[in-house]
Amino acid sequence: MLQKDGRDYLFLIWKSEQSRKQYIVGQLVKNGQYEFRYAEEIHAAMEDGFTPLLCFPDIFKVYRDQKLFPVFSSRLPDKRRKDIQNILKKYDLEHYDEYLLLKRSGARLPIDHFEFIDPIMNVDENIERKFFIAGVRHYIGCDGDNCEKSIPVTRGDEIVLRREPGNRYDDNAVQMLDVSGHLLGYIPRYYSEGVSGMIDSNKKITCHVSYVDHKKNCNECIRVILKCFK
Repeated sequence: MLQKDGRDYLFLIWKSEQSRKQYIVGQLVKNGQYEFRYAEEIHAAMEDGFTPLLCFPDIFKVYRDQKLFPVFSSRLPDKRRKDIQNILKKYDLEHYDEYLLLKRSGARLPIDHFEFIDPIMNVDENIERKFFIAGVRHYIGCDGDNCEKSIPVTRGDEIVLRREPGNRYDDNAVQMLDVSGHLLGYIPRYYSEGVSGMIDSNKKITCHVSYVDHKKNCNECIRVILKCFK
């Protein structure tokens, strides 16, 4: 996770049902205690349909608690579940740690459009992130939700990253292509500034497909692992 000045950061992402755009709406900080505040994109998100969380009604206030806020901890699997050890193993955890589980799982639920992500804020640190390619349905040749006949992508395939400075939606847009030059999609917008910074700094970056499921919806059919080391 990102650690800066002895503080650990996670970003809360919200995806609009109207525009399908993702916004960084909040910042969760662990520093002895927990802090939550809304992020700069909160205003744009509200224009796109976002409503502040009921437990955090004031968008200008910094909320603090000694424990992880219940609104976030309630998104995690109950530690008393019979299969909890399998869940912890899935996220490389030896014991139940709410904050690490929040960070590694993203705490996504099928009932809303929220997700936590581990941000990239320092391109000089060792970085490893796993995420789904954004915008896949527009580029790999899916027929509606049927991707069986789309551009072939398999686990282990190398992904080429290329800046797209003229993108009208994101000044830091980074294309994700296969080795033949076919555009598969983009780096998610919440990572694009960090990844474009790595590219501009000529960092050594590797990116490979770690998961493919064409029977899933196109928002979650191709996951990659991106690494950048000092």
